[in-house]
Amino acid sequence: MATQPDPQTAPEEILADEPERGPLRRCLVTRTQGPREALLRFVAAPDATLVFDPGATLPGRGLWLSADADVLDLAVRRGVFSRAARCAVKAPPDLRAQVEAALTRRITDLLGLARRSGAAISGFEKAREWLQAGRAGIIVQAADGSAEERARFAGGRPIPQLAVLSAAALGRIFGREHTVHVVVAPGRLAHMIEIEAQRLRGVAKESVSGQ
Repeated sequence: MATQPDPQTAPEEILADEPERGPLRRCLVTRTQGPREALLRFVAAPDATLVFDPGATLPGRGLWLSADADVLDLAVRRGVFSRAARCAVKAPPDLRAQVEAALTRRITDLLGLARRSGAAISGFEKAREWLQAGRAGIIVQAADGSAEERARFAGGRPIPQLAVLSAAALGRIFGREHTVHVVVAPGRLAHMIEIEAQRLRGVAKESVSGQ
């Protein structure tokens, strides 16, 4: 017979004991489930410092949160990580900034990989050619560019449009001073970039990364 949870045990302690198997994880704050790649995973380092694990590869019991700035701030204020880990976990004062920076690096690395593998193109004319030829899995555009220009480029096509990096950040990836329009071919890289952009957008709350 399965052991029933102690009614005195905090909910996040119960959730932290859930086995890390399968495609879904549960947020310690909202108690809702979601795909593991869409949530944020944290672990407690040997010195009890809280560490963000963007690729969900670090050893240790995962502490999962929804990719939302308010949820992250609430988890820190309420000491959720410590209760779930059952030890005094030390959350860095700039935890949100660390998470945002790590997600920005992941998007940058993935876009760089897409460029090097020939799965991404930049520049208005070349990217528009891919778009018109049906070669676009996602559209990545500068978040600090004109909203009207971004909409004009997409032309109403039902293709995911991402705007989480600045024109300067996109330019560095593609060897230019500034880049506003990027198209990524359909496939796993496009899917991964879309997921990371969604996580970053939730954590950053509309800020533009990489300016």
